[in-house]
Amino acid sequence: MHLISSTSPHPHTFLATSRLLLMGLLLLFIAGCATNSANTRPPEPDLSELAHKAAQQMVAGNPDITRYNPMIAATFVNIDNLTQSSTFGRISSEIMASALVQQGMQVREVKMRHSMFIEEKVGELILSREVQSLSSQYNARSILMGTYAQGQDYLYVSTRVVRSSDAMVLGSADFQVKLDNNMRSLLEGQGGW
Repeated sequence: MHLISSTSPHPHTFLATSRLLLMGLLLLFIAGCATNSANTRPPEPDLSELAHKAAQQMVAGNPDITRYNPMIAATFVNIDNLTQSSTFGRISSEIMASALVQQGMQVREVKMRHSMFIEEKVGELILSREVQSLSSQYNARSILMGTYAQGQDYLYVSTRVVRSSDAMVLGSADFQVKLDNNMRSLLEGQGGW
């Protein structure tokens, strides 16, 4: 009588068990990768990226816009209080002007205070005498203007290039910026010009 030892595993059983274990680990790895990629979102575009896309959109919408050179840029204002701006309004105007330069606009450097007035009763863009005076002084044929509104999660920006002679909108673009701590700090201390 021969006794068969049950202590040594059969080679085929060992290979099958190893394969199953390896396949299980591979499936877990793939599932983990799928979960991580589903939770990973691309970063929100920043203000500069959005301004450059808006400038491209303006020029694509009206390629003749560059005929209205040179342009001056007004500070962007808070839509809820059109006499109020912020660091965000000032830097948005600067970045947008820079983006338009890259699209072929000629921008005259002018640091303006009280350069734009929007008549709240009308709700439309009205060029003040001071803006018209600045336009004449700098021989500007167009003006960059914009407004912004603060929401819970985003800042909404509306920007336009306006012909200085008659306030006709030559190009416009809108975009939204994620309202994070950086953007909140640019909005702090909103005040007059």
